[in-house]
Amino acid sequence: MRRIAMVLAVVISIALIAAGCGAKSAEQIVKDLDHVVSKLDSYEGMGKMTLYTGQQEQTYSVEVWYQNPHYYRIKLSNEQNDISQIVLRNDEGVFVLTPHLNKMFRFQSDWPENSGQVYLFQSLAQSILMDADRVFTEEKDSYIFDVVANYQNGMLSRQKVWLDKKTYAPQQVQVTDDNHNVVVAVTFSHFQFGKKFDKDSFDMQRNMTSWNLETMPTSAGVQGTPQGNAGGEQQAKQSFGIIEPEYTPEGVTLQDLREIELGGEKAVLLRYSGKYNYTIVETMPETKTVTSLAGTILDLGYTLGIVTGEEKGMRTLTWTYNGVEFRLSTGDLNQEEMIKIAQSVQGQIGK
Repeated sequence: MRRIAMVLAVVISIALIAAGCGAKSAEQIVKDLDHVVSKLDSYEGMGKMTLYTGQQEQTYSVEVWYQNPHYYRIKLSNEQNDISQIVLRNDEGVFVLTPHLNKMFRFQSDWPENSGQVYLFQSLAQSILMDADRVFTEEKDSYIFDVVANYQNGMLSRQKVWLDKKTYAPQQVQVTDDNHNVVVAVTFSHFQFGKKFDKDSFDMQRNMTSWNLETMPTSAGVQGTPQGNAGGEQQAKQSFGIIEPEYTPEGVTLQDLREIELGGEKAVLLRYSGKYNYTIVETMPETKTVTSLAGTILDLGYTLGIVTGEEKGMRTLTWTYNGVEFRLSTGDLNQEEMIKIAQSVQGQIGK
């Protein structure tokens, strides 16, 4: 009996030790995550983002840089359509750059503090920290949180976030709509906290001229070589045509489509009417900076757009895609429908 009692005591001791060294609770993990966010200085992330918002999914390579306190650089590339854009925030403002076409748009905004982004660690972490009804599970190397998706886009309802158990770095994200369909998915192939960046990594001019000269030779023209710049502009103008959004709200039809002149530039006007009424103006402006002192930045997935105008009056959503500037103006479309229309131009080819 004594021998059996000793064996039982050893077994119980081992079980107690194992329980003490067991998996962390969700509360402990959230507390640790909050600590990581509070000490955040910089990071670099790379991966793939897939948008399921159209008839055909669109996949983008994503590269994210962050440097405390408010420096961001997000490069989005679609190799299939040979499209690259850089979203940049520094002390001068927020920029959307298309370097190989020498196109630049500038906004005055505190983005992304006023809107979450699915590829930013801070947005993912805050969605976990702020949701008191978070659902927690885990896998071999990952902590998984199912939480409310806190984005401007009303189509995005919930998201699942996979975090590395050792570092709390994001591994993947799946954002779903009210019907539990995956709308956006991001998979990170690399994520590093404490990344050291060059002093001018977030400088607008550097990103316009030298971000990837090895693979984008036409960018050389941005530095002042006339031949290179002409080549980029020629490529842009050859590809410009009438681009019809793939998505049209139910009860709305295209009433008019014609070429116009706007500010001395060729433009295309599309007019829709029915349940909602709106127009879309498409132009390919010469290189310029557009500054907006009042507006709301919207995340369109593949780029940023900005809404100007009165909330209950005429509003205009402006965005760019492969060098083409789009302006959607309406007095009755809601924000969700505006985003759907804007997202549906990606992958479309000018006619």
